Amino acid sequence: MEKTSFKQHISSQFNAELEDVRQRVLAMGGLVEQQIADATRALIEGEGALGEQVARNDYRINQLEVFIDEECSRILARRQPTASDLRLIVAVIKTITDLERIGDEAEKIARMAADLATQERSANLVEIGHMARHVGQMVRDVLDAFARMDPEAALAVAREDVSVDREYEALLRQCITFMMEDPRTIRRVMDLIWSVRSLERIGDHARNIAEYVIYLIKGKDVRHISLEDMEREVRESGE
Repeated sequence: MEKTSFKQHISSQFNAELEDVRQRVLAMGGLVEQQIADATRALIEGEGALGEQVARNDYRINQLEVFIDEECSRILARRQPTASDLRLIVAVIKTITDLERIGDEAEKIARMAADLATQERSANLVEIGHMARHVGQMVRDVLDAFARMDPEAALAVAREDVSVDREYEALLRQCITFMMEDPRTIRRVMDLIWSVRSLERIGDHARNIAEYVIYLIKGKDVRHISLEDMEREVRESGE
């Protein structure tokens, strides 16, 4: 991780605690990235065993969330941080919640992949694979924005969520068409619809983390505002 603009403290132990928390968030993010990649590969390539393995591994992400959350609570109690340090702890707590939920969505995809592996292959997996790569890149980019404390990079991730939503709507239309043309595909296509929904949710969670990065650096809450307003907030000077 690159050094951030956050102030150094007289207590080297406090510095070490903050750095450890940031590193653990990135480690959790790395696990989440791998879960997404493996779950979507299991779905696209029909690897049921891989899907089952991804589902079993979700506990590792859950354990990290609990550990980091507890560490943040200890820092709040011992150090009583203020200003930017307090924003960092708040952003970390919110970020790990979204990372854990991304892990849950990857687990859902993995379980669908295990089920679909026992069924006939579907024709629209190419488009799903494209969407999966798109949201996977969003997660990678937002973790990089967190590591570099880069609000512009976070803003770029928020913009990508709009494209993911369009892909989701297009895939839903395709899936509905398949079911109308051949009712025998309903069960299989419904599993695909749930998988696509999980991918769309991963994009939403990546955008949430992007908003926390902007809050962390700029000190401004950009949740629930338009993308245009978010861009204005990012371009204005921070504290």
